[in-house]
Amino acid sequence: MHRVRTSLLSVLTSLLIGASPAALAQAAPHGTPPAVLGPAPLPTNTFSSTPGVLHNVPVPDGQAAPPVAAPKPKPAPVVHERVVARNDKRPSYHPDSLALINEAAQKYLAIAHAGGWPILPANATLQPGAEGANVITLRQRLAAEGDLAATDVANPVFDAPLAVAVKKFQSRHGQSQNALVQGPTLAALRISARERFTQLNESARRLATRNFAFGQRYVVVNIPSASVEAIENSIVEKRFIAVVGKKERASPEVETRITNVNLNPTWTVPVSIIKKDIIPKMQKDPAYLTKAKIRIYGISGNEVDPRAIDWSTERAVAFTLRQDSGTANALGQLRIDMPNRESVYMHDTPSKRLFASDDRFHSSGCVRVENVRDFAAWVLEGAKDWDRKAIDAAIAEGKRKDVRPAHPIPVIWTYLTGYVTPDGTVHFRPDIYGLDSGPVLTAAGDAPTTRKAKAPPIALDAAGLDARAASAFSQPIQQIDPQ
Repeated sequence: MHRVRTSLLSVLTSLLIGASPAALAQAAPHGTPPAVLGPAPLPTNTFSSTPGVLHNVPVPDGQAAPPVAAPKPKPAPVVHERVVARNDKRPSYHPDSLALINEAAQKYLAIAHAGGWPILPANATLQPGAEGANVITLRQRLAAEGDLAATDVANPVFDAPLAVAVKKFQSRHGQSQNALVQGPTLAALRISARERFTQLNESARRLATRNFAFGQRYVVVNIPSASVEAIENSIVEKRFIAVVGKKERASPEVETRITNVNLNPTWTVPVSIIKKDIIPKMQKDPAYLTKAKIRIYGISGNEVDPRAIDWSTERAVAFTLRQDSGTANALGQLRIDMPNRESVYMHDTPSKRLFASDDRFHSSGCVRVENVRDFAAWVLEGAKDWDRKAIDAAIAEGKRKDVRPAHPIPVIWTYLTGYVTPDGTVHFRPDIYGLDSGPVLTAAGDAPTTRKAKAPPIALDAAGLDARAASAFSQPIQQIDPQ
């Protein structure tokens, strides 16, 4: 049985990672009895109403599938997107994404039907030079997805070619390419083929609700990757590290257009932030608003003394709280406006230290962009007299200024834990918000296993609302976490 399973994994390797779309479409395993090879015919009720998206898919009897009740591996909420080559020109989201993700999901489903791939022990930390049975298991695991040649699985030594294969795996998972099998890399290797199928299938389900208007130039924020891609003519011209929403204040899925670049922005504090953060801060420190340079305005526009408000109540929500422009502003010195119902946008931040972290899920919904001035310069290409130097000069003046791009730029914030780049390479990212709740593979004949349904992604329109912040105040003022 072990030999049959290894043979299946070897055959299926050619169907997966790194193949062109044409090769994926034409590839077919050979020399394996049909009864053992792929998924058995599925009953029609295993499919959702969305073409290509599967639900409650059975695994044939007789396969060495892991127990259905096995706990779901929980990837660490860590990304290393900064070490994914900045000159990688392949977009994570493109017009062929849905078709390619569905195609990849079918291939991973076939691997799950064949019994899955070998799982390394939880303590199997490995590095170049290591030897033993765990190295062979690692080779088999990497070969199952095509990161290592299927003919190179018997060597018990962690040699240079195996290190290259580990780095390829790490690259596909947005991780530091150091060839060390530990931490996030080991956790990712231990995720089953079933779980990978689910990630791809759920990503396809989310994309199936989208009708994004791709343009010659467009911007993609893949939330689990915590990164921003500036794309032109199907090529990623610039990729930026980002900080996105924490789990309890998740960044929403949004489709809209970039309409303005706001230099030296003020910040109007949302009501939710007044309730959750400002009022508790003022109860502890009555001088907090003054230190943070946040002014209070009444309904007629007159400035109100903070001492005139009873901070033991929620009376403050009846007022407008606005933070002055400046380096300590929660939005930093630059905001990218993109009208949407959720009132989120992309912006600078005074808390730049967070960009150096591997855990970049700290905001309250908005997306903070590293090197945001370079991003703004890309957005403003074609706008007369607005290059990077002009942006720097205008910010140095300290006055608020709005600059329109030559043309509105389509932008999408999406949630893809599994995606496929145009060359056919399959990528995965951690399910940081726990949205991949859909199809659970079950043994044939079992009742379908279900998980608690998650809320569907929200399709947003372009109704512009006031700003929602996503950054913390700079030191020495105690930070709050705006919504």
